[in-house]
Amino acid sequence: MSPKLRHHVRYTTNQLFEVVAPSNEEETTDTPAAQKREERLRKFRELHFKRNEARKLNHQEVVEEDKRLKLPSNWEAKKARLEYELIVDQKKKECAERGEDYNRVKLLEISAEDAERWERKKKKKNPDPGFSGYAEAQLRQYQRLTKQIKPDMENYERQREECGEDFHPTSNSLIHGTHVPSKESVDRMVDDVEKQIEKRSKYSRRRAYNDDADIDYINERNAKFNKKAERFYGKYTAEIKQNLERGTAV
Repeated sequence: MSPKLRHHVRYTTNQLFEVVAPSNEEETTDTPAAQKREERLRKFRELHFKRNEARKLNHQEVVEEDKRLKLPSNWEAKKARLEYELIVDQKKKECAERGEDYNRVKLLEISAEDAERWERKKKKKNPDPGFSGYAEAQLRQYQRLTKQIKPDMENYERQREECGEDFHPTSNSLIHGTHVPSKESVDRMVDDVEKQIEKRSKYSRRRAYNDDADIDYINERNAKFNKKAERFYGKYTAEIKQNLERGTAV
């Protein structure tokens, strides 16, 4: 490039810089263009800050969600139960320090509506369907007996030491007839059997039959239906029955 052409390019570049780039005097002046530029720069900085903040929060949420997915399925319920137990323990300590009974204080804090709701929930959770079959009755009896079991750890450890390897028998173990129950265990079994006999005697009695009662049925099933109808609608049909018996029904 010739010196003349190089000088022309430099001059043109200087002119362009002078036209495009504002001078220091123009930047300091309070013009509408400068205000708009500052406002746009401020908004751009705010958007940039919000984007970084959103990115940081999104990363934290992803990490927390990954932790929650790795936890067991019943973690929330278990956590709530543990927190409730901690609150109960703290209240028990406070009541013990004040010399108060925790159960009485707890009952005073329960409203009548909550008590009724819990009672309905308890009945719904463990309903009493009555006798529907021998298999169901046997299952209910088994569940009731297992809930009453209170393990004796001292006796458990003693039997474990006495039996040795036969405590966990295999197909080759011969332990039949070697176990002798304690007197307390036998007494407990006898008491439970006596309670079962007493309870069963209350539900095994036959209904008394009245020979003087009117016969208004054709079989046993029809008699039960008539008794049920009488129990629900007898007060409404008493007058009609009397008129039919006297022969004055219209």
